[in-house]
Amino acid sequence: MKLGFIGLGIMGKPMVKNLLKAGYEVVAYDVIKENLDDVTAAGAIPAASSKAVAEECNIIITMLPNSPHVKTVVMGENGILEGAKENTILVDMSSIAPLASQEISKACAEKGVIMIDAPVSGGEPKAIDGTLSIMAGGDKAVFDEVYDILMVMGASAVHCGDIGAGNTTKLANQVIVALNIAAVSEAFMLSTKAGVDPIKVFDAIKGGLAGSTVMNAKVPMITDGNFKPGFKIDLHIKDLSNALDTGHGVGAPLPLTSLVMEMLQTLHADGHGQDDHSGIAMYYEKLTGTEIRK
Repeated sequence: MKLGFIGLGIMGKPMVKNLLKAGYEVVAYDVIKENLDDVTAAGAIPAASSKAVAEECNIIITMLPNSPHVKTVVMGENGILEGAKENTILVDMSSIAPLASQEISKACAEKGVIMIDAPVSGGEPKAIDGTLSIMAGGDKAVFDEVYDILMVMGASAVHCGDIGAGNTTKLANQVIVALNIAAVSEAFMLSTKAGVDPIKVFDAIKGGLAGSTVMNAKVPMITDGNFKPGFKIDLHIKDLSNALDTGHGVGAPLPLTSLVMEMLQTLHADGHGQDDHSGIAMYYEKLTGTEIRK
């Protein structure tokens, strides 16, 4: 089966490679030539534009940074809707605002294109392993049709409701992840300042109720001082901005999210926007002048 894939960044590249390994023919496009060259070398067919991808494929996956990028790729000049045939399926795996998903889906429907939103969680390591968690919104029958494709890239794929439900679920995920990293950073700064080895604290508590996937993934990065991005601070700022906007729109108070957003914005202002979101620990390190290191 021939698939289209647009957006070949940190997440998109390994996702395409997993599709290729599974035997799918992939027509790919990205505005950054080096990214396109990378997946072409792995066996993908390069395309000259989003429109060109749509002309070749009946199922198209997009993996883009934010709502405006998806709107441009889908609805803009040389975009998907200029080249798509009727009954083309668009699977947008970007993490964007739920209202934007609904707007884009409406534009697609006017052209006979069917869209589901299917954002992911897991970052670059799980994109490489093909073990992402996928949360989807849209027509259940369409979700069922693309389920096997999704499961090449993920360890789980759950239909959460109508269009936009996938991205609402992703916002909930991102709130929990951000607050978890902040809690871990705060707790491990406490232990460090009190003179207790953070690695011993980690070993002692990771199997108990405080343990989490976030702790297991991020504490080794924090204690190594390794903030190479698996998921960038700037992208988490984008997600929390969408969460706060959505919360304001539906009347859901998000006071803890607001606080962590200010931490992330401080790190961005200090030049750390391209670092991994485990860099929330640096906020505490700058406050105290103490590094959380093994």
